[in-house]
Amino acid sequence: MSQKLTLEAESRDELGKSASRRQRRLNNIIPAIIYGGKKEPQPLMLIEKDFERALQNEAFFSQVMEITVDGSTEKVVLKDLQRHPAKNRILHADFLRIDDKVQIKMNVPIHFINEEQCYGVKMEGGLVQHQATDMEVQCLPRDIPEYVSVDMENVKIGEIVHLSDITLPEGVVSVALAQGEDYDLAVASVMAPKGSVVDEEDLEIDETSDSEDLDSTDEEAKED
Repeated sequence: MSQKLTLEAESRDELGKSASRRQRRLNNIIPAIIYGGKKEPQPLMLIEKDFERALQNEAFFSQVMEITVDGSTEKVVLKDLQRHPAKNRILHADFLRIDDKVQIKMNVPIHFINEEQCYGVKMEGGLVQHQATDMEVQCLPRDIPEYVSVDMENVKIGEIVHLSDITLPEGVVSVALAQGEDYDLAVASVMAPKGSVVDEEDLEIDETSDSEDLDSTDEEAKED
């Protein structure tokens, strides 16, 4: 981890959907829960504006953080966010307790670098397409990377970058690749733009072929 992430919270006594709606409406708070480990689930409340500000930091979605609830601190990771389908307002947050000695699975963001210097873009006029924006990894909590990098500089048109092309830190493994080669998914590629030289050449070949067929048909008709 590159930084220490913290949140302040209060315990929540009122439970249920109606109570949560009332708390969100009147107090501008977000109901949440901490679960996992050997402890009972702990309902809590987060100040809405503080939590939304914290979420502007990409690391909050993949890194271990500390939540202080009524003076007691827990190490957790964010596991789920529920948002209002129309207003995009956060309705509920789920946090998972972590054990420093137990591996966990987390989705970490993929950062694509050198896209402007990409050979397929700069030299061949192609376009970079992203097939994934994050990947699931498994490791000890202390080894969770803030993100993983994909260098696009030497990728040419028609080439595909797969999960197996990503270099992961020591102690970190891809959950998908652990299932076998069939799960080596694509994460990015460089595609030729529509109307490219290749497409036009193919069109010329097809047109020549059609012209030859017409000439041949005309000659046969004359012979008849």
